[in-house]
Amino acid sequence: MGKSTRKKLGADETTDETTAQQEGAGQNPARFAVDALQGGRARNALLCRSGISASRAGLLAVTDGKTARWSRSLAVCALAVFLRPAAFAAPDDTLPDTAPYLGEIRRAPNGELIVVPAKPEPQVSSAPVDALPGGKGTSATGRLISVGPTARIHTIATAAALARNGDTIEIAAGDYPQDVAVWTQNHLTIRGVGGRVRLLANGASAEQKALWVVRGGKITIENIEFSGTRVADKNGAGIRFEEGDLTIRHCRFLDNENGLLSASDPESTLTIENSEFGHNGAGDGYSHNLYVGAIKKLRVTGSYFHHANVGHLLKSRARENHILYNRLTDETGGRASYELEFPNGGTAYVIGNIIEQSATTENPSLISFGAEGYKTSTNALYLINNTLVNHRPAGGTFLLVKPGSINVTAYNNLLLGKRPLNTGIDGVFINNPNVEAGSFVLADRHDYRIIKDSGLERTYVSPPVITGINLAPQQEYVHPAATRLLPGTPTLPGARQTMQPDNPY
Repeated sequence: MGKSTRKKLGADETTDETTAQQEGAGQNPARFAVDALQGGRARNALLCRSGISASRAGLLAVTDGKTARWSRSLAVCALAVFLRPAAFAAPDDTLPDTAPYLGEIRRAPNGELIVVPAKPEPQVSSAPVDALPGGKGTSATGRLISVGPTARIHTIATAAALARNGDTIEIAAGDYPQDVAVWTQNHLTIRGVGGRVRLLANGASAEQKALWVVRGGKITIENIEFSGTRVADKNGAGIRFEEGDLTIRHCRFLDNENGLLSASDPESTLTIENSEFGHNGAGDGYSHNLYVGAIKKLRVTGSYFHHANVGHLLKSRARENHILYNRLTDETGGRASYELEFPNGGTAYVIGNIIEQSATTENPSLISFGAEGYKTSTNALYLINNTLVNHRPAGGTFLLVKPGSINVTAYNNLLLGKRPLNTGIDGVFINNPNVEAGSFVLADRHDYRIIKDSGLERTYVSPPVITGINLAPQQEYVHPAATRLLPGTPTLPGARQTMQPDNPY
């Protein structure tokens, strides 16, 4: 066997992994030689096992940091280790540690063996986070991935490519121009930390759609600002939501063609909490502050919608809608069309909102239901304890409902304007009075708290419980983009239950 080995490994010849395997060594001698170059401990271990000294082995190593050559003596030494009877081997617990792994062995064009360095691992923490089991056939990992100028991962796009189900992405506060991403994971949390994270489109978009495209499982996005998205078809969005269950918290959508635009996946749900949508819209009337397709469910609470560019403040085709304790006010200079629209009907719970139409509105109606035709078997609108304000000089309509199989229930809405709520509309309308601006603390500054001498105190009428849902308000909107729990049973009509100035806004 020794003769054969010497014939194959001449004085000026090198070996590779294949040669070692053919000789039955069971280990790559080239890899061993790399270990010798990386620290010498593995070399010493091999020589110790074989009973051959370093000088007797005749080791010749020539290296420039990337390449190495070995003499015939090293190859013979390496093979001798693995051909030696096990009885003569030193005990494993006496051997030094193996040198660190620096990369794979490859043959260079000149025939020499080189080390291809291993790629560095991304900066992730093995510390568990509050992760749920993963979905779509992949288990949750629960890693924490940090992004920012001082982190090893500098871009959100890189984090999106590395993330796995169950991970948490924490983005350091600051501006991230043109840092677009596509998110496809499940049970993923993406949050800004240390202050506001601002995503600035500056002409960039993911898939020609949005700053971020979301089509994963359950994804939560917190404390991120999305601004400036423009694309060729004028449907550029801060977020394009295409599939899954998405929760938005404490985010801002400013100056996009659509703030957030969703697809029409019938199983998707969208939840928006304590967020702001302003100055979105391409100016064509087909793009909006928030535009929700025919998804399963939309829930919006404690959020601030204002100054849509010709489009609507909020438009939803969802089968079920919960619009609770928000401020939808187009304000001075606003050119929004509808403040709130459900073009295909469905079921809509509109409770405790301040909804205001500006003097420069593009449409005479504040709220529209079913204008593009009913698409579901159940169509119902529950309009409870809202403050509705119409500043349109030529007059306007608070509520527009297309005739059809529709249930309209309206309780305790305050109307600042001349027309009644139920103009030509069938339904249940109880305690929806028209009032003057003097009934509020400071109406021209959007402070719609009721004053004590308004005559409205304790005129609240309890609405019914519908399909197990209590229609009575449980919270009230507090500016900016927040809510607070009511201390007890409501006593007033309108969106605000606080009468005297508490913390003016």
